[in-house]
Amino acid sequence: MIPRPALRAGRTSRPSPAGFDRRLIAPMVLGSVLNPINSSMIAVALVPIGIAFGAPPAETVWLVSALYLATAVGQPVIGRLVDTYGPRRLYLTGTALVGVAGLLGALAPSLGALIAARVLLGFGTSAAYPAAMRLTRSEAERTGRDSPAGVLAALAVAAQTVAVVGPALGGLLIGLGGWRAVFTVNVPLSAACLVLGALWLPRTRPSHGGRRGADLPGMALFAAMLVALMLFLMGPRLERWYLPLLVAAATAAFALRELRTPDPFIDLRVLGGNGPLLATYLRQFLAYTTSYAFMYGYTQWLEQGRGLSAATAGLVLLPLSATALTVSALTGRREAVRAKLLTGSALQFAGSAALLLVGAGSPAWLLLGVGALLGVPQGLVGLAAQNALYRQADPERIASAAGLLRTFMYLGALGASAATAAFYPHRADTAGLHGLALFMLAGSALLLATTVPDRSLGRLTPRKA
Repeated sequence: MIPRPALRAGRTSRPSPAGFDRRLIAPMVLGSVLNPINSSMIAVALVPIGIAFGAPPAETVWLVSALYLATAVGQPVIGRLVDTYGPRRLYLTGTALVGVAGLLGALAPSLGALIAARVLLGFGTSAAYPAAMRLTRSEAERTGRDSPAGVLAALAVAAQTVAVVGPALGGLLIGLGGWRAVFTVNVPLSAACLVLGALWLPRTRPSHGGRRGADLPGMALFAAMLVALMLFLMGPRLERWYLPLLVAAATAAFALRELRTPDPFIDLRVLGGNGPLLATYLRQFLAYTTSYAFMYGYTQWLEQGRGLSAATAGLVLLPLSATALTVSALTGRREAVRAKLLTGSALQFAGSAALLLVGAGSPAWLLLGVGALLGVPQGLVGLAAQNALYRQADPERIASAAGLLRTFMYLGALGASAATAAFYPHRADTAGLHGLALFMLAGSALLLATTVPDRSLGRLTPRKA
């Protein structure tokens, strides 16, 4: 049982049930899938969008990067606003922006306008996941019953499911209404979130930090630091030497600001003293760097190195998604953070090693088996990191901490993209795939090395009263 502290953001509008309020689950889950569905649907829309605007792949790729950039910055920033002003108003504002972005994308007259719509979409989809984490924590405090594993698992499984079906849904929408339908679908999704959120999300009072005002300078410096870092990771080249300098300058200014302000955006003193949470962020980065390196690199190799069609390559990756979803569904209701991390990192290492055995003449069972093996850690590690953060983060800053967890995931994705480009300078051949596998082995070894000695992970799940 956890104590019932005096909540700054308490319910004021309707009676609440004794247990977890199940009415919250629908808006929480629907809102949290807005980001993965938009991240995945765009994959099948890049070619028709490029044809429509006469744009090469080097330009249409910004439709992907813009969402990553906006979301990586927006998740922790909006998460802090959720902590300060409560989940309801940020959830409603964010999901409303999703609808506006959908309309702008559907009517966009140029690629530039479409990229701007994706940026707005990224910020809009950044509110729901931090809001869901804040609501989960608030419900645990209100009821005194600490059993969020099932709710957190529902969020993870829903996001993974939508990410899997996203490309198929995008293809169906394009077949029915052209590429603009990929944006238009956000309008009814936004409307559903607004209705469910208005009906069921509790009204809250701003915290004391909200009365003092948000740390806007700190947020701006954090955004500058992160955008410069991500732009460099997207294309690390010598002519971009100024970006690391900008990252260093913004980091120094951000640290000075946060250490001096009474109510910082990110409390560096508290965060610096929370070694377990910092380790969780590092593990998130390492795990998703390896995971995205496989998804990006293996897919390209299947098409160029093995000579499969795009459709067939997608079918080869189905075991990856199937095992990830199955593992998440079967293990989601049990936290077992340390066991999941140990098993996941060990299997990620094994899967990366198995990739060294793959070649142009490999049998189909090996191609499918590598994906199935690497799907297991994808299902385990993401859930473990989410549950670890829930236990380790300051309850008053749970939403911003959750947003920062997503930021480290996107940094991993961009790091993986840079590694894939480095190992495939001209085409995705087998030698490049094996080099990428060694890179993945190194990341998996580091993930395992940060997990094995961390005994605090075994003490995260509180004892039942």
